[in-house]
Amino acid sequence: MAALSPSEEAQLQQTIEMFRVITQSQPLDYQSLEILKEAYMKLGMQKDVVDTSKRIAEAYVQLGQLSSAIMEYETILQRFPDDPDVRKALNDIENKTNSFAGRAVESSAMPGALAAEPGKGKPGGLAAKVAAEQDDGKAAMQRIFVDGKLVNAQDFGRLWFTPGNEPVTQVNEPFLQILADKGVLGLDKSLKLIIERARIGYLPLEKYEVDNELGKTFPRAVCLKWCVLPFDRMSKSVLVATANPFNKQAAAELQAATPNRLIWYVTSPPDLVKAIKKVFR
Repeated sequence: MAALSPSEEAQLQQTIEMFRVITQSQPLDYQSLEILKEAYMKLGMQKDVVDTSKRIAEAYVQLGQLSSAIMEYETILQRFPDDPDVRKALNDIENKTNSFAGRAVESSAMPGALAAEPGKGKPGGLAAKVAAEQDDGKAAMQRIFVDGKLVNAQDFGRLWFTPGNEPVTQVNEPFLQILADKGVLGLDKSLKLIIERARIGYLPLEKYEVDNELGKTFPRAVCLKWCVLPFDRMSKSVLVATANPFNKQAAAELQAATPNRLIWYVTSPPDLVKAIKKVFR
């Protein structure tokens, strides 16, 4: 392993500090745990690597993803074949599998929210326009805010904005920010609600050292149009900030620009807009 520079070490320490907080408040967020594990690995913190790997496996068990849990535990056993915690956990999974054979169903990586395969989802022509109208998160947001009687249907229809095909010259503010600016619904309340519904981790972007150069490698028009920002890279994964975790069209367009896996985080709209403007100024 190549020696890390002082700046690389400092960045990894910041990542660890940030994702420790995230995973403490969201213990089932296995994607954040994976990022934390990789940071520990790069710094040679082997005990923390193993401990985090166990937490990942436990999260998989809680989510009903038993095959993923088994694979994570077996990875630990390759290095520590006599680990009693792992042996017990695998035995418990075996008993659970035998008791509920055929009943376990694997959950999707991001139920009800963003998901796209690397290199797929490239939009084009009329199909892209239709997809944007159908998959920009409007229906999901309407269920949350209108059906939940937090915003009336008239205000929702008046304030929701779906971008067209015209050139984008500035970042489009997120719907949550517009609700707050118009005095319809407070930002803290709406933000908390979509985090709970989307089951995607929250990341305080204002405290994170955004990789501006990484952001510039992605299409400016996509980032401005949908108010999304790739802000860091961990190995073969790119971390992306959004304020609309239901926008599948944004996920598809951004995923089409990279072979890497995208890991999405919800963040505060004002911080997101500010960061996007800084990257693409």
